[in-house]
Amino acid sequence: MMYDGGLFLCPAEPDKLQNVLDAGTGTGAWAMDLADEQPQAQIVGVDLSPIQPSFVPPNVRFYVDDLEDQWTFSTKFDLIYARMLTGSLSDWPKFFKQSYDALQPGGYIELSDIIFPLESDDGTLPKDSALNQWGELCNKAAHVLNRPLDSARLYSKQLAEAGFTNITERHFKWPQNRWPKDPKYKELGLWTYEDIGKNVDGLSVALFTRGLKWSPEEFEAFLVDVRKQMKDPRIHAYFNIWIVYAQKPTTAT
Repeated sequence: MMYDGGLFLCPAEPDKLQNVLDAGTGTGAWAMDLADEQPQAQIVGVDLSPIQPSFVPPNVRFYVDDLEDQWTFSTKFDLIYARMLTGSLSDWPKFFKQSYDALQPGGYIELSDIIFPLESDDGTLPKDSALNQWGELCNKAAHVLNRPLDSARLYSKQLAEAGFTNITERHFKWPQNRWPKDPKYKELGLWTYEDIGKNVDGLSVALFTRGLKWSPEEFEAFLVDVRKQMKDPRIHAYFNIWIVYAQKPTTAT
């Protein structure tokens, strides 16, 4: 829905891509999809977790590494793609500086990230509701741990400071469940609930117990109402998703 049938939004020409970095590749699904569509491109996927499959297209390589360490890639990339890295990095300016240095002149970086807390446009997500408090407390804890969950709000500014140009933001809304009437957004809400709504404990236990120093018992008691409200179609809440892309100047070195 967000990508209009493609794999990214930036103006990079898919059939001219030679080297691509999938930063925070996760399961490697995006890297493998791009590799299948563009067999001339060499795709490098990097993630801290070794959860990528063993059998992959011949033009894909996966590495287990920390994106916050010094990058040592021997090639320059035409595109750096990063999806859902918010909460994973503590030094975004360093990430953007390393991305800038790792790109070919004229190359693009594209980021797609969720923003906490949730919002609502019709007043069905009261400030004192468990779901709203969960989102706000998640972000509060993430800031305590120096891994904020609203980092996307600063991407454009930080990209410009790193030297990027042609910076573009696109904003989307992901409903927290199937409450929308529009079939496309209803389906999107279904997937959001499957990915996030059913996993509120796994997504936030470390934030609450490490960042906010809650006991496991306090956390589990709090989640009872969060789970109920996450799937309640009378609550018309959504997550903001921002896609931000930018270009390294063609005159850069």
